[in-house]
Amino acid sequence: MDEQAMLTRDLVLRLCATATEFDQQWIRSERKIVVPFTAPRDTDLVDAIVAAGRALGVQRLLMCRTSGQYAYEPVTDVAADTDALVDVIRGWGDTPTDFLIAVEDTSAAVLVTATTLTVAAGPEVFVRELVGRDIAAARADFAREAREEHDSDLIRAAHRYDCLELGGRHSRKERGPGPDLAERFTTSIDSLRRNAPRTVSALRTARGMWGWITVALLIPAAVLVPAAPAVLALTVTMLWLLVQLAWLSRSRTVGFAALMRALLAGALVTVPIVAAELALAAAVGLSADSPLAYAYIAVPVEEIGKLAPMVLLWLVARRRFQRFAAVDFLLLAAASGAGFQLAEQALQILPAGAQGLAFTPAQGMFTFLPGGIDVPGAGVHFSGHAVITGLVGAALGLAVVGSRVYGAWLWLLPPLALGAAALEHLAFNAMLAGLQPTTLTAVVFGLYGRGAATVGLLLVLLVVAVVMDYRLTRTAADVTPPLPGRPPLAGLVRRAHTRAVRVRVRIPGDIVPLFRRYGLAWARFPVTLAEAASAMLHEFTLMIVAASRGPATLCRTWRFLRQRREYAMGAARANGRPWRRMPPVAELGAVEEWLSARLGAATGAVAVTTAASLAVVLVPWAAVTATAVTAPPEDGGAYALASLRMAESWFTGLSEGTRTWLWLGTAALVGLLAVGWNVPHAHPSMRHFLREPRANISGFLGALAPGQLPYAIVGVAGMALPASTTRLLKPEERRAPFAPTGP
Repeated sequence: MDEQAMLTRDLVLRLCATATEFDQQWIRSERKIVVPFTAPRDTDLVDAIVAAGRALGVQRLLMCRTSGQYAYEPVTDVAADTDALVDVIRGWGDTPTDFLIAVEDTSAAVLVTATTLTVAAGPEVFVRELVGRDIAAARADFAREAREEHDSDLIRAAHRYDCLELGGRHSRKERGPGPDLAERFTTSIDSLRRNAPRTVSALRTARGMWGWITVALLIPAAVLVPAAPAVLALTVTMLWLLVQLAWLSRSRTVGFAALMRALLAGALVTVPIVAAELALAAAVGLSADSPLAYAYIAVPVEEIGKLAPMVLLWLVARRRFQRFAAVDFLLLAAASGAGFQLAEQALQILPAGAQGLAFTPAQGMFTFLPGGIDVPGAGVHFSGHAVITGLVGAALGLAVVGSRVYGAWLWLLPPLALGAAALEHLAFNAMLAGLQPTTLTAVVFGLYGRGAATVGLLLVLLVVAVVMDYRLTRTAADVTPPLPGRPPLAGLVRRAHTRAVRVRVRIPGDIVPLFRRYGLAWARFPVTLAEAASAMLHEFTLMIVAASRGPATLCRTWRFLRQRREYAMGAARANGRPWRRMPPVAELGAVEEWLSARLGAATGAVAVTTAASLAVVLVPWAAVTATAVTAPPEDGGAYALASLRMAESWFTGLSEGTRTWLWLGTAALVGLLAVGWNVPHAHPSMRHFLREPRANISGFLGALAPGQLPYAIVGVAGMALPASTTRLLKPEERRAPFAPTGP
């Protein structure tokens, strides 16, 4: 950059509100991390600033004095080198003065005042080089220093940059909304774990016993009830689908137990959906058995009704909803849809018996997102209720979580996704009922891939949601405890920042604002991808190392990662507004310190790997017209009311003994899905069990409910990892010179 290209006034007005304070609007743009700290004006400070610049991969920095008397001096373009910066500062004279050092594209800067106060603002990777990896602790340390020293400048900075809340004595205490019903229940359970361990142990044992009793009841029910094994196979298929989605959703904040409860709720909501279908059919004067009901009754009622569990969850856990990641909406909607699909198809499978269904859902361990139905002759593919409802949930999550950051246009996604889901459901039911689609419907459905594009579109929205979630949680690094160890892929992140700075400085400032915004977003995109990959790999490495330390450490790591993401997402979505700060950040910090010590995050080596996917389109909804068809489909199709009526006719013909086992099997399946899927909190000691098996059997039952077996299997398998696995956690290369040293 030409030395005369920018005056001090231009740079200072862009970044600063006063000579010693950053401008709030500049800070809010791109949600910069801001940390005030105290530091002597010596070469250590300059070294740290140079290291921060190099963390972004920049070779040049902009320097200027911020006082008004220097407004018309040219900004100095200097190499990112300690000696070069020191020479410029010495050239300003011996009198201390306020000055600013910024990256060329003004995405990061350090404001050094004439006193010991210094403020760093920019991306996390930039600020971390100055105050250490625990940025939240650095801000808390500055707030404590400001209170203890009663320095007006420090207190003003602490308030301005939200290290302290405004107010007198209340500045020492976090404020925000009160707990919701779900949080009160969770808090009560946590209190019970701490204060009544024996009671909790007894409850865990009872839960484990109940789980295995349900399994014992399901075995004879599967033998004595016709087609019951097919229903159990369908249940496993729906669980496998949720496992796949949950594993891909790396940024999720909901546990798998919550998904199982959503699946159960989706199955139970079948009853009110059937009642709504009957009421709507009566209201419009249409027979519930009419082929037209398959299109005009089943589709709108079921597509809206499957979202009822999410509405219910919002009513009882409104604060928790404010801490949801975008993928959480996808997962809960998919779980609700999976439950509905399980109930609807079970009502069809049981009456069909040995004959089987006309169209069997795709199943198998190697089937990606199973449950879909192909009708080759008709050229129709129905992806299943889990997938199409998950598509709506994904669009809703992107709109709810991302609209405040990326614009209100994201609210166009939910109605489009709902239309795509309804179109696929409509085409499948119309084909079964013998209804002929209109020309418009056929054309739109053909453009949509005749249902084949839904899985790909869901995968695209999932990837976008995960990347967006990690982007947002990174902006909350100033309030969130860090992960143990040094983030991986540092070189990739640095190169992405280098490219971003190089591209941004070339975007003219006098072009149409819309074009400039798109240009800046394009420059930022590789940084977002690189940082998301780094965060995912860091978490994955942490899980691998924790697995080598035993099931207890692994389970605690799983809970910490999920709760940390929840806290970060709550802070990011609040963006300065009051919010319910849960889980308590002090507890997260304590767990992080325990994991750092337990996992040996001070030693290091290397880790690498990532992957992604993409695909297609979306479309609206249209209608169908009837051909000369008088009878509804034989197996009920995707119409809950028809499926229930088929099951009623079948049920009346069963013997009394078969009915009894059917009810017992249904109750056992509901009970199995309802409890026992949480990550275990307590783990039995194998040493004590081998010595006194009778006295310790209850501990095994409490930690090994049927739904907890996968956690135990992974935990035991992890113990086979070599001790050198610990070296996967990279060490900090150096301690930041102004990192907090503790109270």
